[in-house]
Amino acid sequence: MASFKAVRALARLRPVAVSRAATIAPPSSSPAAIQHIHHRRTYASKKHPQGFEAPSTADLAELRERVQEFVRREITEEVASHTDRSNAFPNDMWPKLGEAGFLGMTADEEVGGLAMGYQAHCIVMEELSRASGSIALSYAAHSQLCVNQLQLNGSATQKEKFLPGLIAGTKIGALAMSESGAGSDVVSMRTTAKKVDGGYVLNGTKMWITNGPDADVVVVYAKTRPDAGSKGITAFIVDAKAEGFSCARKLDKMGMRGSNTGELVFESVFVPDEHVLGAVDGGVRVLMEGLDLERLVLSAGPLGLMQASLDVALPFTHQRKQFGSPIAHNQLVQGKLADMYTKLQAARAYTYATARAVDEEGTIRTQDCAGAILYAAERATECALDCIQLLGGMGYVEEMPASRILRE
Repeated sequence: MASFKAVRALARLRPVAVSRAATIAPPSSSPAAIQHIHHRRTYASKKHPQGFEAPSTADLAELRERVQEFVRREITEEVASHTDRSNAFPNDMWPKLGEAGFLGMTADEEVGGLAMGYQAHCIVMEELSRASGSIALSYAAHSQLCVNQLQLNGSATQKEKFLPGLIAGTKIGALAMSESGAGSDVVSMRTTAKKVDGGYVLNGTKMWITNGPDADVVVVYAKTRPDAGSKGITAFIVDAKAEGFSCARKLDKMGMRGSNTGELVFESVFVPDEHVLGAVDGGVRVLMEGLDLERLVLSAGPLGLMQASLDVALPFTHQRKQFGSPIAHNQLVQGKLADMYTKLQAARAYTYATARAVDEEGTIRTQDCAGAILYAAERATECALDCIQLLGGMGYVEEMPASRILRE
């Protein structure tokens, strides 16, 4: 059952007695209590491992508590700040995330995953983003864009070969779709895959690839029939050690710094037939298979950033005094805090309602997966700006994390 998996995997996390201000999270429950929770069995949709059971409210509360414990220990404000300043992902974080069980939230248990579904994946994404948006973004590119793509479309042999290392955090994953002239317009991509004996030869470039500079395994989309439009694109699993594969440059971004992003180059890279992901010329179906779910899980990132804005602003407004009283007593300040809280709760409700429909009903609503990330991202920007305003001059200096939160 999902609860037993959660308890087993998460019991390895050591509790840390550190609190965060303005915590807005469901109440936790003990492992003993979780074991007695009655589960609503749901039949796995094609988006879930065989035999999947939707986690209960108690399971998800326990998971959130454990992720928070991990974050307090491993992603401190010092770690988040250093990651932002250095624009370098802390690579020792990968095995830690793997040991905690977070890298295979939606993957089969047989390859090391927890098979807990998309609500659980959103919880991990939200709590990691609360500590560091950039670390969480790299996490999502690995665990959702790469691992979940392999989970949804990989053969049994491909899963056995690639997923254990990715889920353990000993290998880093990425997905390469976008090009400098082909972002959302996937069909206009120029990267090609020419059929040869035993496989395909890839030539072209990919741009804006999260984890690209560090990746060991990359899901790559290329045109196998350039004149066939959307019916001539194929997905491949590329080993970054393959001859001809390289990262031309790492990008220096305004925000999400430390989520290493790069331009990838494929110069006659040979990919064997057994590394075709899904069907030949079926790459668009593979892409669309995961796109809605990627948007859904990534919508939890802005939720964490909104919570981080409250974590910073709320205690500051009670500590900062003007004219003899805390500025939190000012009605305008109270109004801004109330707006921030309400925006967070509304966005959180939308994201988790959409994720719950996936887990419990097997229903994936494209418009809601897109709507959740649209709404959450816009509200997060507003909350980050309000956080800076509430901090006054302190919101404009790097001693406080407000500017980092806004850029992320």
